[in-house]
Amino acid sequence: MSQLPLTAESRSLLADGSTLIVTATRRPRANRADVKCSAAGAPALAERMLNVVRLARHTEARFDSRDQVVISIDRTPGAHERDWELAVVLADRMVRGVYQPAGPVLANGWSDHWQLGRIGGHDVGQAPADAVLGGPGGLAHLGMLSGQPDPAAAVSSARAWFPLHSGGINDSLCWVEVSVYPLARDGGEEEDAISVPGLDLTGQLAVRQALAGARHFDARGLGRWRSVVRFGQPRFHGNSFELALVMADRLARGREFLPRGRIIATGCSGAWHAGRVDPVDGCEPKCALILQQAVAGDRILLPAAWESALAPGFLQAAGGKGASVACIERIGMI
Repeated sequence: MSQLPLTAESRSLLADGSTLIVTATRRPRANRADVKCSAAGAPALAERMLNVVRLARHTEARFDSRDQVVISIDRTPGAHERDWELAVVLADRMVRGVYQPAGPVLANGWSDHWQLGRIGGHDVGQAPADAVLGGPGGLAHLGMLSGQPDPAAAVSSARAWFPLHSGGINDSLCWVEVSVYPLARDGGEEEDAISVPGLDLTGQLAVRQALAGARHFDARGLGRWRSVVRFGQPRFHGNSFELALVMADRLARGREFLPRGRIIATGCSGAWHAGRVDPVDGCEPKCALILQQAVAGDRILLPAAWESALAPGFLQAAGGKGASVACIERIGMI
């Protein structure tokens, strides 16, 4: 096996005809983040780059967290330009040896579904004949880089909903989606294979710890998946999302039966590794919000400790809407 490069470079054409350069470097991780992105004077762009890379890594069957990859971009594209996304993805793959082109790479393409490995299209009008252009008629999915089938077929995704309650007009149900892809690897930490783009570091850690603990409870859930977790609204506080997160993960991994409608859940745990479901604050307002937005076919999961505190008629009202309710002490018993 050839030695991996320490640096890789890709280019992308911008709307004004100029060329943007993406540089990826690799170094020992040493307990640092596995990916770091930088764009001078444009923190929002750097965050978008980071999210693209984390999502695009999802359909890589092999996982190695020993190195850190640092990715930079030499200029700031237009506010609405996204054609640079493919160049960032390819630079990240090149420096890790996942993609080994024969020569320099010029790439244009964007995607709304990087976690599926699919490329939606490209915006550049004219490009050199050897340019890598994403989308139908070009590089439709990342598996084509190595002659593999569309990796999206191996991705399993599921959503669950939890109440976002702050006592204002913006109270709503928020979804959390877990996408899993079969992982071939030896050793490594479970939490390293879980990406949570869009959340701050504290939120990412909470998600990873909850999923790793709940999978430990499964006995067969560890070391098998590369996972991406996304939230419909990433700006929230508290841990009442945890039960919905765990349920979405169990649905995606085939550990639960799909309900006719949605799973709506709220709860946390101080011991997910034991499968225990603990209560969270706000029983009355959260149950009222859930009841207001429940529809036929929904399955509502609440902590068992809330059962005696439910408002009179809550169960009947939910049943009248065609939704079912279960107050649970542990996962796997719903």
